[in-house]
Amino acid sequence: MTLPPYAQLLGLTIEPRDGEAPLLVMPFADSVLGRPGFLHGGAIAGLLEMAAIVALDYALADEGGGRIKPVNVTVDFMRGGRDKPTLAEGIVTRLGTRVANVEAVAWQDDRTKPIASARMNYLIVRDS
Repeated sequence: MTLPPYAQLLGLTIEPRDGEAPLLVMPFADSVLGRPGFLHGGAIAGLLEMAAIVALDYALADEGGGRIKPVNVTVDFMRGGRDKPTLAEGIVTRLGTRVANVEAVAWQDDRTKPIASARMNYLIVRDS
């Protein structure tokens, strides 16, 4: 899977998982720095959006593929992202014929203590 240029700007890498959508990892770097020692909120939101897109692409691949267009994005910031790698996972909660609902969660040390989460809706145009 190839990530879009914005994901490359954030330094995102993909961690494949058996039978599940891959995790995304964003290293702490000057390019994602907000206030000293913390991640920029836009970088966190971008990571969440990329995780959602990866999860949706993964789900659509099982059904012949498709193109997606975001309808809306809501991000909840729960705690500051510190100077360490950040992981994110997208979860497709509904994959309909024309609309998909996706959640994404970002964390650092502990998956049960997220730094941010997002809910997104996408329009789908299926390839087959």
